[in-house]
Amino acid sequence: MALQTSPEHPAPVRQIATLIAGYIERLGAVWVEGQIAQLNRRQGMNTVFLTLRDPLGDMSMTVTCNRLVVDSADPPVVEGASVVVHGRPRFYPARGSLSLVADEIRMVGLGELLARLERRRQLLAAEGLFGRERKRPLPFLPQKVGLVTARGSAAERDVLENSRRRWPAVSFEVAYASMQGPNSCREVIEGLQRLDRDGSVDVIVIARGGGSVEDLLPFSDEGLVRAVAAARTPVVSAIGHEPDTPLLDLVADLRASTPTDAAKLIVPDVAEELQRVTQLRDRARHHLGTWLRHETAQLSGLRARPVLADPRGAIDDRVHEVGQLTDRARRTLQHCLDRGADDVAHARARVRALSPLETLRRGYAVIQDDQGHVVTSVDAVAAGSHLTARVADGWLAATVDAARPDPALLSTEDETSEDDDE
Repeated sequence: MALQTSPEHPAPVRQIATLIAGYIERLGAVWVEGQIAQLNRRQGMNTVFLTLRDPLGDMSMTVTCNRLVVDSADPPVVEGASVVVHGRPRFYPARGSLSLVADEIRMVGLGELLARLERRRQLLAAEGLFGRERKRPLPFLPQKVGLVTARGSAAERDVLENSRRRWPAVSFEVAYASMQGPNSCREVIEGLQRLDRDGSVDVIVIARGGGSVEDLLPFSDEGLVRAVAAARTPVVSAIGHEPDTPLLDLVADLRASTPTDAAKLIVPDVAEELQRVTQLRDRARHHLGTWLRHETAQLSGLRARPVLADPRGAIDDRVHEVGQLTDRARRTLQHCLDRGADDVAHARARVRALSPLETLRRGYAVIQDDQGHVVTSVDAVAAGSHLTARVADGWLAATVDAARPDPALLSTEDETSEDDDE
């Protein structure tokens, strides 16, 4: 029964939401076919969110399910796969949103095919065939380019014409092969290996135009993937259009979105390179001119300095200083010599004053008896004794006529002895 409402008696939001939820609950469990447009696994949550799209119409629906439902699907659930989902539609009044709560997911048709390709991709990735460390850089300007494509195809025309338009001197070695059908994979591998054995080929391009998933299956073949991984020459994959991602794109050293894009990647544009050379030349000239101006300014500044403007002036100042220092050194040395001479003279005078010879020169004499003993007292000689007198300039022989003691000295000695007795 329809709900009776009016502007004067409107229904609240909660009532409408509850009625909608009840209507949807009556639908019960259903099987829904569609294509998985988005797969979202949130970290730490047991609920997986999917977006199921109708391939024939611009319509989609949100699907929620337990993580175990997705993990138990065989083959695995991947984005772009066609599936059949069993679940119950549910309306959430609090959010006003509708979703399908799924309890079973089955692959059908193309979805199963994509799932097999996903399993193959995971196995080959586990072997490391898609690792970044295996990717080799392309040469900047290859002397010869190897091309594996179909004879007379649009892909061949796009690669050759665009490459020669960018760099007219580029050379190609083309290996024709079927790009579709049961023999495609074998012929592509043979063409790849033949070009790889040619030492003059610097890079190999495998090109094909767009097509359906079934048409591009040969380029996801495991044999072709391993042949590309084993090639010594860098390989560029130019299969299909931007959304197409065969396994060849993952193992190739470089992926081009289209054959035209491959031509832009393998050879540089001569016009752009000439422009870059012109820019680099202009920059070099600018930097060289700036450097020359800077060095010229520094040289002018150095030449303007007084030491370079009048170099002899500084030398004359130093010569004058050297002369003054020389005079001071001479005066100091002469002063030291004079003082040394005075000290030597004073020392000589003191030594001479203490010399016995100087005493003799003042009129004294040293008296020795005939045995060479120095006579110090009149008691040591007797009248008639022969003596020798040493004077300043020689010796005198003398005979003692008499010996008389000095009374003054005797009285002095007596007084001295008395003082000693006291």
